[in-house]
Amino acid sequence: MVLRLLLAPVTGPFTGVTWIAEKILDQVEDATDELETLQKQLLTLQLAFDMGDIAEEDFEEQEEELLLRIQAIQDERAAAEAEAAAEAAAEAEAEAE
Repeated sequence: MVLRLLLAPVTGPFTGVTWIAEKILDQVEDATDELETLQKQLLTLQLAFDMGDIAEEDFEEQEEELLLRIQAIQDERAAAEAEAAAEAAAEAEAEAE
């Protein structure tokens, strides 16, 4: 415990970056699971349309909704990755000074 407190100024930035990376990884994994589910739903919708089970209007509405949700997840993922990269660069720059 005392050693951890003494080394905190040195290990603190690394610990912070590690914690941030773990949180981002958790979010990406959740988004990946949701993304896979949405892609499966889109495939199921396409098959139902191809088999004539749903009307073209219903297909187009549902397809647009699923594609928008997929795009939103991909945008969130890209933003999270960019934020993590910026924070890591800031931490590295702070350590270099």
